[in-house]
Amino acid sequence: MSGGDGVEDPTVTSTVVREPAMTDVARLAGVSHQTVSRVLNSHPNVREQTRLRVLAAVKELGYRPNRAARALVTGRSQLIGVIAQNSTLYGPSSLLAAFEISAALQGFAVSVHRVHELGQSSITAAVERHRDERVAGIVAIAPTASANEALAEVPAEVPLVTIDGDPERPAPMVSVDQEEGAYQATRHLLEAGHETVWHISGPPDWFDAAGRIRGWRRALQEAGAEVPPISTGDWTAASGYRAGQMLARMPEVTAVFAANDHQALGALRAMTERGRSVPEEVSIVGFDDVPEAPYYSPPLTTVRQDFAAVANATLHLLLRLMNEGSTGGSQVVITPELVRRASVQSPTRG
Repeated sequence: MSGGDGVEDPTVTSTVVREPAMTDVARLAGVSHQTVSRVLNSHPNVREQTRLRVLAAVKELGYRPNRAARALVTGRSQLIGVIAQNSTLYGPSSLLAAFEISAALQGFAVSVHRVHELGQSSITAAVERHRDERVAGIVAIAPTASANEALAEVPAEVPLVTIDGDPERPAPMVSVDQEEGAYQATRHLLEAGHETVWHISGPPDWFDAAGRIRGWRRALQEAGAEVPPISTGDWTAASGYRAGQMLARMPEVTAVFAANDHQALGALRAMTERGRSVPEEVSIVGFDDVPEAPYYSPPLTTVRQDFAAVANATLHLLLRLMNEGSTGGSQVVITPELVRRASVQSPTRG
């Protein structure tokens, strides 16, 4: 700072606050800067304990990788493109949020292109937009058959990983084992003493809905139980309510597996209005474990999906694809967890 006569005041000092550098992270974590670089680039040859120590140092120091410098060194962009449906559905929106966090921790920015319909023209336009942005790779949240048909036309040189895609398509993909989650939910109801379990499904063109139907049916068939007709919903509480109104009129219905928690909420409301108490007369299980599930009346037994694990696996698979050029069509499947709460009990007899 200068005084009025243009002479610097020697009593005034200025301090320049330096942004933390990779060497600072290395010093705090007790590793080399090469190890820090490998962690930030998701290199596979790093021990898990070392990786966690480096990430903790990154968080403590508030270190932010210099994307421009890294792009010059690695020769690739630090931007990842994501294609997602323009939807507020809990599953897809939670996956997107989890992936953005996972990418940021590894020093990547995310450009999201939301499409109204997961069809050929919209998917193609989204891919071309991301290619114009010079993204390093693309992640597509593609839970429907039409989306996967469109993704099959993406040029082979584009690094692409699908979340919740077609398990029959030999392409890099990460998904939750929907069949296993539904199997666990249905087995839980059967083991509580119910003779069979009725199902409110999701939309027929969703892979998640199809997987949950397979798991429900497999559990019933293994137990030698009757397989009732399916009530088809659209993931909304309103569709669960409509199906619940019909099921509530049927005294033989004592157990319902809804394909997501919102449909379970609608079924709960319908049962209550019809005088069918839950869980005394009818037990209900959902899927997703939405944040409100513990506060339903009664608290909802459901199947929890680990969206953070899906996001991390997706990023690591994409980085492998970007670094090695191929993953051999690798598919990663995350196992969900049954969360037991008060909406299930043994059926009332007589």
